Amino acid sequence: MDITTITGMNMNRAEDWLRAIHGVGPMSGPLRVLNVCGGHERTISLSGMRDVLPDTLELIPGPGCPVCVCPEEDIHLAIRIASEHDVTLVAFGDMLRVPANVPKGYARSLEAARASGADVVPVASPAEAWRLAEARPERHVVFFAAGFETTMAPAAAAIAQGVPKNLSLLVSGRRTWPVVQMLLRSGEVGFEGLVAPGHVATVMGANEWRFVSADHQLPTAIAGFTAEHLLAALFEVVQQHAQARPALANRYPEAVRPEGNPTARATLNQVFEVTDAVWRGIGIVPKSGYVLREAAYDARVRFAHLLDADRKHAGAMPPGCRCADVVLGKTVPTGCPLYGTACTPNEPIGPCMVSDEGACHIWWASGKREAECAAP
Repeated sequence: MDITTITGMNMNRAEDWLRAIHGVGPMSGPLRVLNVCGGHERTISLSGMRDVLPDTLELIPGPGCPVCVCPEEDIHLAIRIASEHDVTLVAFGDMLRVPANVPKGYARSLEAARASGADVVPVASPAEAWRLAEARPERHVVFFAAGFETTMAPAAAAIAQGVPKNLSLLVSGRRTWPVVQMLLRSGEVGFEGLVAPGHVATVMGANEWRFVSADHQLPTAIAGFTAEHLLAALFEVVQQHAQARPALANRYPEAVRPEGNPTARATLNQVFEVTDAVWRGIGIVPKSGYVLREAAYDARVRFAHLLDADRKHAGAMPPGCRCADVVLGKTVPTGCPLYGTACTPNEPIGPCMVSDEGACHIWWASGKREAECAAP
């Protein structure tokens, strides 16, 4: 079955797309498809999608969790700012529980710093951080802004409209496509197809993902977040693979345009510069980070005396944790020996078990409770 065969059919139901995928026919070998979105992985896992797809089709969770790759040194800096200065530190809720590598007796997370008396406030959006700063003009507020393009775009919009005098930003923003580019250039590519993130493409445009098929000859499709969206994208990838015709397919056209959102992109460029950036446990990924153009409200400048580049284990994942391999699609969550034993959502060791966009947290929520190996 090809795309022309199903044209005109009612393809609004997941079961129809599933039937179309099975109808492509037997594949010559396994097809491993990487997804680059925590929301995609949540839909795949919680729907049981892997159980009903062809056995030869393997869906691999990838770098879809900004909390998971936020540099450990940024988390440590945020903890020190909150603990050692009379400020209010605001951060997205997931960031409060991400552990840093510190000796016993020190706060290892923003949540622990808060329990020790630091003024740490969870927020759900940059707008909340702005409102809080405006409501407390006598107090300095630090916004720990971690996230991918879809988080950094509204942050940029808020900054462009004006930053309250009592607000500074600790920016830990990341761009998604460069880490995929790094994987494809590594010589150790563990996938033959890609499902690209619909929310990022809504901001940055479908064309940003064209390099995957054009330069690396891998089938690629952009997907939304329902089971129907994802299965439609998977059909495209399977069909392209079967016909050996790699291309970029936009299966989220109701939200994604080729060039994305021009206003959002322009605002990102106005507020931030693109730079090489550290991904936790992975290292430096070229052109993958955002830094503020204006130093006046940059928390790294204001609190530069707290930077500690020589700290032991700075930047590393906790001992035994394979979150970095999960993020890179080199193993699945149950391939980590800590999964479900030392590391659970109630007592997370690695960041992939903290965030609801982390693959380990998602797999746990879907009922997978035991590791498949005893050693890393």
